Amino acid sequence: MNKRFTFRVLLLATSLLVTAVSQADTKPVDQLKSYLAATHSLTADFKQVLLNEAGNPAQTSFGVFYLQRPGKFRWNYLKPFQQQIVSTSGKVWFYDTDLEQVTIKKLDESVGSTPALLLSGDVSLEANYAMEEQGVEGTMQWIKLVPKNAESSFKYLLIGLDKGALSGMELSDNFGQLTRIYFSNMKTNTPINASVFEFKAPKNADVFAE
Repeated sequence: MNKRFTFRVLLLATSLLVTAVSQADTKPVDQLKSYLAATHSLTADFKQVLLNEAGNPAQTSFGVFYLQRPGKFRWNYLKPFQQQIVSTSGKVWFYDTDLEQVTIKKLDESVGSTPALLLSGDVSLEANYAMEEQGVEGTMQWIKLVPKNAESSFKYLLIGLDKGALSGMELSDNFGQLTRIYFSNMKTNTPINASVFEFKAPKNADVFAE
C-alpha cells in the first residue's frame, strides 16, 4: 500500500469522524452537521479496505481509532502491518514500524487538504463541500460530499449513517483509488487518557520533518 496515500486518506477521514446523534426524523445532512458540533471524544475499531480498479479488495487493514476534539486523533494500525498516525498541538506524526521511520507534518491546508481542519471546528462544512443525500441502502443512509476546491486531493467522500450512528466511509481520490472504512465498537464522549495522543519517536527511527 502507498504509505502517503494511507496518510492522506486517514487525515481526511478523521476530519469527518463525529459522534452520532439519535435523531431519526432529521435529514442525514443535518445529522452530519450536528455530529461536527457535538463530538468531544470517540473511540472505535476500524477496518480499512483498499479496492483495485476491478473493485476487488487489494489490501485490508485493521486497527483502533481515537479522537479528542479539538485537534487530537490517533490511528493505530494493528494488522497486517503496524503503523501509528498521531495528531496533537497542530502537528501530525506518522510512524511506520517496518521502515522504522517517522514523518512529521504540520496540520494545515498542506496536509490532507482542507477537510483535516474540520477537527478544530474552524472550517465550515457548507463552505467547503457540496453535500448530497444518496438515499438508503439497507439500514444505512448515505451522504456524498464533493469538495468545492478544484485542487482537492479527492473526488468525493461518502459517509454512511446507520440508525443515527456513523458506520462507514468511502473515499475516491484523484488517482482512481477507492478506500472504504468501516467502524465498530464505537464509544462517543467517553474519557480518553491524555497519553494516547502523545508520541515520542523511537531511538532507532529516522525522523523527517516536512
